[in-house]
Amino acid sequence: MQKKQKSKVRHHSPAHARHVDAGVKENMLLRLRRVEGQVRGVQKMVEEERYCPDVLTQMSAIHESLRSVERILMKNHLQHCATEALRSGDEIKAQQTYDELTELFYRHAR
Repeated sequence: MQKKQKSKVRHHSPAHARHVDAGVKENMLLRLRRVEGQVRGVQKMVEEERYCPDVLTQMSAIHESLRSVERILMKNHLQHCATEALRSGDEIKAQQTYDELTELFYRHAR
């Protein structure tokens, strides 16, 4: 019995994003710096052996903060990188983009 192989188009990731608006970039960096501070706060809570539910609550806030950055980054990717690839007229590039977006949505859907 032969196993059916999945045909998967490999997406070559460019080294840099196609376009990131300066305001969007600064917004993401600001949010990531806040996350960094939140993580340091949780680390201190663990060192101080704080009450577990309090630590977990802070960890939940960190997850939500990261999800907000993900949404911003996903929107930027759709508006610029994916749109450019899909409008390029290159069928292989378009298929790679569809595959990439499907994987991204699958991994990041809640």
